[in-house]
Amino acid sequence: MTRRFFNALRHVGMCGVLMGSALLSASAAAADAWPSQPIRMVVPFAPGGAVDTLGRLLAKQLTDVLGQSVVVENKPGAGGNIGSNIVAKSAPDGYTLLFGAAGNIAINPSLFENMPFSVEKDLAPVALTGRSMNVLVVPSSLPVNSVAELIDYAGKHPNALNYGSSGNGGTTHLAGELFNSMAGTQIMHVPYQGSGPAMIDLLAGRVQLMFDNLPSAMPHIQRGDLRALGVTGAVRSPQLPDVPTIAETGLPGFEATTWFGVFAPAGTPQDVLDRLHAAADQVMQTEPVQQKLESMAAYFEPTTRAQFEALIREDTAKWARVIKAAGIKLN
Repeated sequence: MTRRFFNALRHVGMCGVLMGSALLSASAAAADAWPSQPIRMVVPFAPGGAVDTLGRLLAKQLTDVLGQSVVVENKPGAGGNIGSNIVAKSAPDGYTLLFGAAGNIAINPSLFENMPFSVEKDLAPVALTGRSMNVLVVPSSLPVNSVAELIDYAGKHPNALNYGSSGNGGTTHLAGELFNSMAGTQIMHVPYQGSGPAMIDLLAGRVQLMFDNLPSAMPHIQRGDLRALGVTGAVRSPQLPDVPTIAETGLPGFEATTWFGVFAPAGTPQDVLDRLHAAADQVMQTEPVQQKLESMAAYFEPTTRAQFEALIREDTAKWARVIKAAGIKLN
């Protein structure tokens, strides 16, 4: 080979290096300029629910912090899969985000046989923005005053107890199945179209227990119509400080909570993810957001992105075990 040939190769190599450097510089410049246009935040559930309410408040506060409009778009359907899939398949540029919850992120992969996307491969966790717990309640007429007494009663009265839920595959359903698996009970699940109808039958004694959310259960607990046996979190709820956790009073290690968080398409630049995380953490500690969380019986604790990822892995594995053991499937 001639010297001219090797010189040509060196020239091509140098051009490649320069082009690569230019691309990296352009990418860095684009990330530095972020956000330079409005941001879309997809909520994969219908308007009016807890996820939508918190997502809209977060978007409003992020608008002020980021200096760009953060616009919520509701894309409900398939238990949150439709909206989640839209974000998973979007450009990873930081301008399309997902505000999701434990249900569509950690539970759906085990509920649905044909997921349209992979949570692990297609979404990047950005920020954990809140956690909430349910409360195990029974009618005041049921002769049990603690979780331990409920387990004992269930053992002595097989097939006598039923628990209501807001529907198949939701956290109020899976909390009951986790309870059954850990307590060795066989309390029958009765699904309803929402927590409202389930509560009506619980108060009437047609079902004997329910893992309900705190805001809807509180008035009935305060009036004495329902008895709170335990909360499903790892710690007691500030709204019910005298009610122990289920783990304290009969089932060590029991925890069934839901959480809310921000996600971006996988491949979004790291510094954009970091800036989003910092902005979300800042917003979640503002007074308006703290007040809304309290009204929802939810709470916020600053969490790193790595800790959020670990929580998702742990919950995904836990609910997969519960769903498999109970034979639950949704099409």
